[in-house]
Amino acid sequence: MTVGKGEPWGGPGALPEDGVVVGSDAEARRVVTEARRANRPVPPLGLLAGDLARTCGATGREERLRSVDAQRLPVDLGEVLVDGSLHVFVAHLVARRSWWRGPVVAAMNAEFLGRWDVAPRSHPNDGRLDLLEADLPLGDRWKARSRLPAGAHVPHPGIAERRVKAVQLDLAPGTRVWLDGECVGPARTLSIRAVPDALVVHV
Repeated sequence: MTVGKGEPWGGPGALPEDGVVVGSDAEARRVVTEARRANRPVPPLGLLAGDLARTCGATGREERLRSVDAQRLPVDLGEVLVDGSLHVFVAHLVARRSWWRGPVVAAMNAEFLGRWDVAPRSHPNDGRLDLLEADLPLGDRWKARSRLPAGAHVPHPGIAERRVKAVQLDLAPGTRVWLDGECVGPARTLSIRAVPDALVVHV
């Protein structure tokens, strides 16, 4: 069950023996992808670092993951058809030609993208992705960039925000897609959806 507003999320729980410790969002995505390709259950993930880890309150200490202090949290997963090819992401999808010109799209399962607080209201277990779409003039991009670390770039009339269970997007030619910080190539169409309670993570 996804977490409801005001409800407790997860609880105490050490990483089990079959759990996999990961140090980045990209590493977590690879573990999920490999398990799915082999038609195996996705193992519990011990999060040390990355944007999902930061959102979930990870400390970066591996010894904590197998201790009584560890927390066990259900989280959602992002799925996307990139021009018909299925991929997953644990923290975020970004589609852009450049940070400085043209449209920028971000589908966030985590609150953070590097040092930026891109989706301040995002929760990784609410059954939705926070979708932000922007195509700002250069001056506004500079202003938004300076406000991103504090999450103060929104609300903004030039940044459309919505929370979605699923969405289809058409992209401009030359738009490239990044999943958890790794580029998977250019695309013209995206079909994105949140998969509730798809993962169990420990922090």
